[in-house]
Amino acid sequence: MRRKYFLALILTSFITACSTSGSNQQDYPKVTLTISVAASLQDAMKTLKTIYQQENPNIEIIYNFGSSGSLQQQIEQGAPTDVFISAAPKQMNVLEKRGLILTETRQDLLENNLVLIMPKDSQKSVKFETLSTENLDKIALGNTESVPAGEYAKQVLNSLKIYDTLRPKLVYGKNVRQVLFYVETGNVDAGIVYSTDAKISDKVIVKDTAPENSHSPIIYPVAVVKDSKNLEKANDFIDFILSEKAQLVFQEYGFTQPKS
Repeated sequence: MRRKYFLALILTSFITACSTSGSNQQDYPKVTLTISVAASLQDAMKTLKTIYQQENPNIEIIYNFGSSGSLQQQIEQGAPTDVFISAAPKQMNVLEKRGLILTETRQDLLENNLVLIMPKDSQKSVKFETLSTENLDKIALGNTESVPAGEYAKQVLNSLKIYDTLRPKLVYGKNVRQVLFYVETGNVDAGIVYSTDAKISDKVIVKDTAPENSHSPIIYPVAVVKDSKNLEKANDFIDFILSEKAQLVFQEYGFTQPKS
């Protein structure tokens, strides 16, 4: 409830502030920005879209949500994209190595945590360390090749030396939100998702948080795609999501700022 009130307050204040300045931008040509975004960011990004477009009525934001690996492949195949936000450095590193992003625009945007969740009515006291000994039939995680949350989950299970033991029980989702859905609907006994995904659902309960040293830091990098037809506006959008007001919105959804 507090988050809804906070976000409503932000939206109201920005809409009011921009109502007078917006009329001054009506004569500017309409620009469409396509932003490819990791699925775990979609709730926060939808809120920020409302704020941004109130401030910039001549700019239309189109989001393309998906797993970071799939979005990377789309950019490699020439899909029109202005800005890419990945849930891990790996996908951004590949694009940078292949000369497909503007390196000077790349920045670390956010950090996250990884948690073990179960359906809300579950009474089991399960932890990462006990997954291999619990009476569980199915455990969901993201695809370990294309979904950063899945890769991080695999790192955790490998660090505990239980990944190979659990493999017959693992169910792989095409993105982290699908993993969340599997747990919400009871199609699996447990799942591994970001803490921010668990926070938005009232149908799951967090049972454990992965130790920081059990996986690579969960960092969300952002950059302008080299073939963007709107380089200036794409850079402006990155400046916006890095701003203090945008970071406050991200914080309300459970994200943290990168450690310097």
